Amino acid sequence: MNITQLRNFVMVAEELHFPRAAERLGISLASLYSSIEKLEEEVGHPIITRGKDTTVTRAGNVLLEEARERIAAAPEPAVQKKAPAGGKAKANKGKGRAPAVKGQPKPYKKRQGR
Repeated sequence: MNITQLRNFVMVAEELHFPRAAERLGISLASLYSSIEKLEEEVGHPIITRGKDTTVTRAGNVLLEEARERIAAAPEPAVQKKAPAGGKAKANKGKGRAPAVKGQPKPYKKRQGR
């Protein structure tokens, strides 16, 4: 059980809606589903019921209290800086050669006339 999985679980438990929780977390819906499934495998019980109405199970409520305590005790995640945009632009100097295909004439080469 890592902190990221617990944060994902707490967000889903608060929202009770997977797409909204994924949007608030800034992750894809598929990765949120897989994170919750891994957590359920680790716990050994389903923690969230999926379907028309998303709800937290009894095991999920117990885990939710423990998850909030662990998140409060954990340090904040480090903010990653993005690399500055820009850099040297490279000019395209001609078309270059396309890869040769066996049995076909080389591209952009004129055939010799008779």
